[in-house]
Amino acid sequence: MQGIKNITRSRAQESSAAVERLYITMRHLFNRGFYKPMGISGDTLREALLSLRPEIYGSIAEEKAELSGLLYVIERLPVGIEQCRFINLTSDEGYSKSHFKAIVPPKRKRNCYRIDDEQMNVEITRGRSDIYDILTHLTFIFIESHKIKDRVLIDDNGEIARDWVKLEQVIASEEKLTLIEREQAISHVSNVLGRTFAEITDIYDAFGTPTAPDRFLHVIYWLGKLAIEEALGGIKRTITFSPILRERLGHHIHGEIWADNIKAVLKQNGLLERPIHIISANMHSVMNSIFAPNMLKSKFKDKTDFFIFEELSKSGNNAIRDKVEEFALKNGMIYMPDTSGTNIDVQIFDTAQVDFSKTAFPTAQLGEDKPVIVVMDYAFGEQAYETIDELLKPFKEGANRTLLNVESVSIMGKAGILEGNKGDIMIPSAHINEGTGDNYPFENELTQELLSGQGIPVYSGPMVTVLGTSLQNRDLLKFFNESTWGVIGLEMEGAYYQKAIQSASKIRKSINPNVKVRYAYYASDNPLETGSTLASGGLGTTGVKPTYLITIKILEQIFNIQ
Repeated sequence: MQGIKNITRSRAQESSAAVERLYITMRHLFNRGFYKPMGISGDTLREALLSLRPEIYGSIAEEKAELSGLLYVIERLPVGIEQCRFINLTSDEGYSKSHFKAIVPPKRKRNCYRIDDEQMNVEITRGRSDIYDILTHLTFIFIESHKIKDRVLIDDNGEIARDWVKLEQVIASEEKLTLIEREQAISHVSNVLGRTFAEITDIYDAFGTPTAPDRFLHVIYWLGKLAIEEALGGIKRTITFSPILRERLGHHIHGEIWADNIKAVLKQNGLLERPIHIISANMHSVMNSIFAPNMLKSKFKDKTDFFIFEELSKSGNNAIRDKVEEFALKNGMIYMPDTSGTNIDVQIFDTAQVDFSKTAFPTAQLGEDKPVIVVMDYAFGEQAYETIDELLKPFKEGANRTLLNVESVSIMGKAGILEGNKGDIMIPSAHINEGTGDNYPFENELTQELLSGQGIPVYSGPMVTVLGTSLQNRDLLKFFNESTWGVIGLEMEGAYYQKAIQSASKIRKSINPNVKVRYAYYASDNPLETGSTLASGGLGTTGVKPTYLITIKILEQIFNIQ
């Protein structure tokens, strides 16, 4: 008999198991209805996150505090959440019609409501991925809060380090800090966090807001304060899931309302039976690609189209952007701001009303049945399945059912890249769903050759659809990249879009079985490269050229431009 080999697990296998544990644990806690993140019920979640050590959370497993990861998370959670002992995840339950003012995090569209000093309600209308996102972020900040507690609490009797006492005095004063007072406070905080004075100074202003320039100190203070009170026998922080949320989740309630609204507008405008092209993109690139170059050429003489797109993307140029939008609305565009709770706005372009001689596509060949373009803003994770699945269903009016004549679905988004750099382009040949054996090969109408030769590196190959960008770690990604999977990048929606498209076209036959699909992504980060993860900051104007290059290639195919 062969001897049993001494089997050791690689870091990639451990990481894969940790992702699976996180996924299962979060679903279990959701079904249970509540848990205490730093209590026994939160053990598995904490241990799995510490075992995974995601790139975005940097030094989460070390004693010193993680500053870039904390900034990344704080920008995606509501202001003041660090002060709350009770965090309640709810569905859309009518708070928008109350006196409570919605708090929207700067980098993540979700409505949150501060109920009282101790409770924050966070509205979940974008499906399970939104829950995974929030729970991993909260687990991270609670782990960080306990690192602060460990440095501040000198003994079990509650004796506190002098640095913390000094920080408490600064917070209690509520006065605007002078430069000297701020630097003194940073000096004390650097001991509390195990970070250098220079490291804290570098990131300090990024936490600030116009009304709270010293917000960094307040975030650290409240995280530490609640952890210290927990350790000394106080009330433990608790996360609850409202009964309505638990009842509604997975039933496509918001997605169905959203899709029905779009079909109703198509019907009202006599567009329902025309050829339809769906594009998932942002709310400016399709509109600008069609109308901006021709409209603004006198303002930007002798400048390239990409220069015009960059100018439109700059934060101070609202007036020019508004002009382009105004022109588009008079020339066949219908704008549908979201009212369903999905946070996905929509634009509908009726090409029959567009004078193509005044656009960037004067040679467009549209045939007799002029196409209709439906542009939807980015979905979030599993929400992609819910929205596209509902959109591709027939339009029902009484006993009548109208099948949609969907000719193509195009997905343009940003993703993490594993071989290149920020701003490079990825053309997927298949989507692999992480944590399962599910994989979705497809024929992509966009090819590497089509987008090459424009000064931007283009990569082609399978891409992995991940549970959350905040859960990725180097070992797992290297395995996907270097093994026979040959993965070139990671994103959060691709497999969900393709699953919905395949079921509608191949099984349910609600749309054309030969529907064309186009997928292309530009790189927002490289999680394998230190200093290039999402926590290192945005793309700036680096993302403008790839965004518009992909958009233009999609439109050229829809407009039959050779």
